[in-house]
Amino acid sequence: MTDTPRPILFRGGTVIDAVGTRAADVLVEGDRIAAVGTGLDHPGAEVVDVTGCVVAPGFVDLHTHLREPGREEAETIETGSRAAARGGFTAVVAMPNTDPAADAVHVVQFVRAQGERAGLCEVLPSGCITVGRRGEQLAPFAELASAGVHLFTDDGNGVQDPQLMRRALEYASTLGIVLAQHCEVARLTEGAVMHEGSCCSRLGLPGWPALAEELMVHRDIELCRLTGAPVHLLHLSTARSVQLVRAAKTDGLAVTAEVTPHHLALIDELLAGFDPVFKVNPPLRTRADIEALHEGVRDGTINAIATDHAPHAPETKELPLDQAPPGMLGLETAFGVARSVLDIDLARLIGLMSWQPAAIAGVADRHGGPVAPGRPAHLAVIDPDVTWQVDPFDLASKSRNTPYTGRTLRGRVRHTVFRGRLVVRDGVAQQ
Repeated sequence: MTDTPRPILFRGGTVIDAVGTRAADVLVEGDRIAAVGTGLDHPGAEVVDVTGCVVAPGFVDLHTHLREPGREEAETIETGSRAAARGGFTAVVAMPNTDPAADAVHVVQFVRAQGERAGLCEVLPSGCITVGRRGEQLAPFAELASAGVHLFTDDGNGVQDPQLMRRALEYASTLGIVLAQHCEVARLTEGAVMHEGSCCSRLGLPGWPALAEELMVHRDIELCRLTGAPVHLLHLSTARSVQLVRAAKTDGLAVTAEVTPHHLALIDELLAGFDPVFKVNPPLRTRADIEALHEGVRDGTINAIATDHAPHAPETKELPLDQAPPGMLGLETAFGVARSVLDIDLARLIGLMSWQPAAIAGVADRHGGPVAPGRPAHLAVIDPDVTWQVDPFDLASKSRNTPYTGRTLRGRVRHTVFRGRLVVRDGVAQQ
């Protein structure tokens, strides 16, 4: 790899960013956008024809499980970064439920260094809220924040102790960091494998009540009201959760929320075949919940679409339903799934995957910003209307647990530019 990439001229596309939509060519030189306008030329540039495509700021995923360190049989930072780049992501927030957990500076530094070594997207390590994600003692926020961590979460576990969560928020407010909550009251979900409702009753499976999520959503909204500290709510899945967040925003509280493509697209009845590929945490919900999530996206209650990309090795995901771990792949299919199921305009969708999550992740200075001269060259070139069929063996992830096998999706990323380099060209990762 040369130190300075060859200039790239994207010709004939439509630029969409937070500023608006316009027909324009985009010239990239070095690691920056050099020019944006019509009729651009550069004698030494590689010209890439993007007629019919959209040039947008790269996507930012707030919720990616890269598994390394500790579970490299399912994913590594390199393979996960490759999947991210193919999905149009130029930055991903790596969840801290690794082994060891990301509750110490040396773990965070390792994750960041592995991301730099892969060189396919920026890997942003998150930190734990509590030591070992055990919910007993606060992690060293100040040390981790000094090491560049902006988002903290015990994802996979909700912080069960309300007094501990209050203290965490009070501490966070002094450091300018964001706490992200996995909303699950664990006592209500013990042994559960799917949503508690009519389908689970028919199947005779232990149910996961919506209330388990909603109680913690309500609690943390009220803790946000009390402390003034921002709270980000991970992977919302129920209608009542959306209502609670909507009311909190009406009250002017610093609450943000994300939803996953699979909770927008997939229904609990898919578990009727006892296929563990559809087992996820929180579980797939009902049609009414899906419709409420869609409405939350349309009216701005939901701030971001996040993948919750959760790879698992086949020998674990193919266990019986009650024993298999929850989780689905998401990075490479996120845009296509969201584009296929959401009734929103393209600019709104890109915002939910780009500049809005970039602001929550604290990286708006370098990701998700306007496609404009002088900005960092982190871009996704999207064919918004192409259709394609998901093949798990064509995915870059080390694992294969996608729920979309054989499904036809609309919209796909053609090229991804990271630090001025075409790291994905015509859908193919370049390293």
